[in-house]
Amino acid sequence: MKSRITIAAALTLASSLPALADIKVNDNLMINGYAAGSYEYQKVKSLPSTDSVFDGTKDTPSADAVMTAFNFTFKPVTSTVSLYYVPNLKTNELTVLDAFATYDVGGGYAITGGKFLSYLGYEAFHTPSMSQITYSPVTVGTLGAIPAYHTGIRLDYGDKEVSYGFALVDSEFSPNGFAKGDGEFARNAGFEAFVKYTAIADLTLWAGLGYDSKGGFQKESVTVLDFWAEYKLSKEATVAAEFSTKDGGDFAKGSTWLTYLNYAFDAKFSGVLRIGGESLSGKTKKIGNNFTQFTVGPAMKVTDNLSVRAEYSYYDYKGTGALDKSLIGLQAIFKF
Repeated sequence: MKSRITIAAALTLASSLPALADIKVNDNLMINGYAAGSYEYQKVKSLPSTDSVFDGTKDTPSADAVMTAFNFTFKPVTSTVSLYYVPNLKTNELTVLDAFATYDVGGGYAITGGKFLSYLGYEAFHTPSMSQITYSPVTVGTLGAIPAYHTGIRLDYGDKEVSYGFALVDSEFSPNGFAKGDGEFARNAGFEAFVKYTAIADLTLWAGLGYDSKGGFQKESVTVLDFWAEYKLSKEATVAAEFSTKDGGDFAKGSTWLTYLNYAFDAKFSGVLRIGGESLSGKTKKIGNNFTQFTVGPAMKVTDNLSVRAEYSYYDYKGTGALDKSLIGLQAIFKF
């Protein structure tokens, strides 16, 4: 299900959605993308219900988004520039999301420079590569353990059995939202690394590290460890699990996890079951609550380019004054 290395991979490795119908302009330029819109109804216990339509200010901004990627090939160099629109966001409503170039060194190695997506996280950034509408606590909990975009340089290697990569970036996390890092190296910097093992048929094992040095907007250094595994039980069933820890000082410390099952009933219909949770440590409990999220959702492929899905999630919060929440969502995704 998961790939956070390039836009092309992120959009074509979905477990229940087909590859994009790339638009070939010429031998050097390919265009692809998607448009996604959703309706979400939320009910917090003892409070009035709320709902939203095509509104990026809700809990899952990426559920409502339009993305267009321009993929250039001038071997041995490839490049991607993408435009990303999320309605009603105060910042990054319309932004250049990807802006990077990759040089194929040979022997399985590649060097990339520019603005690109973090290695970390099992769940995909782009909604067409998800099997459900919302993210798990690993991605969007109080800890915010999974980074998004930043600017820097990275070295990647990959073969049929092992992949790994190292990145130096302006910041691992960012005060500027999901679309970019902090834009400087003088006061602090970020580092990432990962290794992926795929030598056993149908099994993927992944481990990654993210680090932000102290300085600038980061009052303390931040370390994230992320581990996930995915196993294809059969052509129809895929299971996965993820565990992540974050230590960013007294008010950003804890762990988070998810378990996941996707089942394809046939070529058109599939369903997902996901359970995830977050456990906060020390003073971090003062700014958030431990909780568990239960998610179930069906999906249907209407055509090769159009899919629809639904979701019900229940959030079970722990602690004094914490109120449980229910969410019902409907989403349509058109890919090109």
